[in-house]
Amino acid sequence: MMRTSPDAGRPWTVDTVTADLQRRILDGEFRKPDGSSGQLPVAGDLATAYGLSRQTIVRVIERLKGEGLVHSRPGARGAVIRDWDPLIFLPQQEFDSGASPDTDIYTRLVRAAARKGTSRMDDVTVMQADEEIRDKLGLRPGEHVGVRRRTNMVDGIPAHTDDSYVAMRIVDGTDWLLPGNVARGTNTVLAELGHELVRSIDEMEPRMTTDEENERLGLGEGNSLPAIQLTSTGFDRDGNPVQVTRFTLPRRRNTVVYERRRPEHGADKTE
Repeated sequence: MMRTSPDAGRPWTVDTVTADLQRRILDGEFRKPDGSSGQLPVAGDLATAYGLSRQTIVRVIERLKGEGLVHSRPGARGAVIRDWDPLIFLPQQEFDSGASPDTDIYTRLVRAAARKGTSRMDDVTVMQADEEIRDKLGLRPGEHVGVRRRTNMVDGIPAHTDDSYVAMRIVDGTDWLLPGNVARGTNTVLAELGHELVRSIDEMEPRMTTDEENERLGLGEGNSLPAIQLTSTGFDRDGNPVQVTRFTLPRRRNTVVYERRRPEHGADKTE
């Protein structure tokens, strides 16, 4: 059965079919009667329904795979709907009193959710700081920063990017710049250098993923997604800004949750 295009009778496109199937998947249209995960119709049937070529539908399915909504399974004739639970991202956990100093926030989040997590180090490099990083770290124009670019995976799918920036005058010649993961954690390295992170200011803004992030997140060229950019500026005990970390958290793969508490009566008073 042909589906009617929402654009006043105009032909379906890759973008409009992708959006239509996204909505249908999230509405549970393709689930089995018992509520378990179902699958999409085969590409040929979808092509007939939308009046497009099979090759075009294959492109649509690749986009849905990039978003983590469907995946391929041996023996399945159509793409299988993925039961994807977003990672609950709790930035306040970074300074939990019971947290091990060599365990970063991502590792704690994955462990707490009993999910499978791995990290892929994409790059460790040195570069001139852009204006935003320079302002947040209080750097001079042209001052260089060390950069660690990481992509964090949850259940085998890239969940978000995680890029950290520190002034080279702090980390030059240290383990912070080692390629790959640092076993004891880069925050521990900063603490050893006299810059233990004890406070952060987090800023969030919505934007679309960039082409570079699309590649890292496995979305494919031109398949940008709405995302939250979480920029966290970490300060040491002397109040100096030490590290800026940018997380790019694409929709449906992450949910950011902040917990707020009312201070107990009199707790902020001194004798």
